[in-house]
Amino acid sequence: MKKRNNKKTLTYTAIAIIAVALVVIYSMWNGNGNKNTADTTEAEAIEIKFNKQGTLSFISSESRDALSTIDIEVANTDQLRARGLMYRKSIPQDAGMLFVFNHEEMQGFWMKNTYIALDMLFVNAERQIVTIHMNTTPMKEWNYASTAPALYVVEVNAGYCLQNNIKEGDFIEFEY
Repeated sequence: MKKRNNKKTLTYTAIAIIAVALVVIYSMWNGNGNKNTADTTEAEAIEIKFNKQGTLSFISSESRDALSTIDIEVANTDQLRARGLMYRKSIPQDAGMLFVFNHEEMQGFWMKNTYIALDMLFVNAERQIVTIHMNTTPMKEWNYASTAPALYVVEVNAGYCLQNNIKEGDFIEFEY
């Protein structure tokens, strides 16, 4: 009788060890046990200081008057465009990022690892705003796409377009 209980105990112990090993392997495979994954929590976001590189004005298509002016950071390389405003906790109220592409084409952006709700403005080669996505949802991986080819994209704090009466058809002017 004693041999049978020892075999049961060994069997249960082996099953428990295998189950624990599988949970550990699964957690590591999904990145839950690995702090080096690209996904971070808001508490892990870093404070990246805004680096003013120029200014950008939004121009009314009707009156040709300036609706507002912001300070801009410029993302004009593949690396800078890929990083964008990801991992930032905030940007100044009257500031944004100007993405400059090499070719005018359909553009699409997502909000992965972006903690700030944004207004995204897609702008064609004539510097006319062709698409606006207002109040984008932070941390989402769905695509916010232009409805027409764009050479530039401007990201500002969510609500900025509404507060400054910026709409599709308006223009941008910038220097950096």
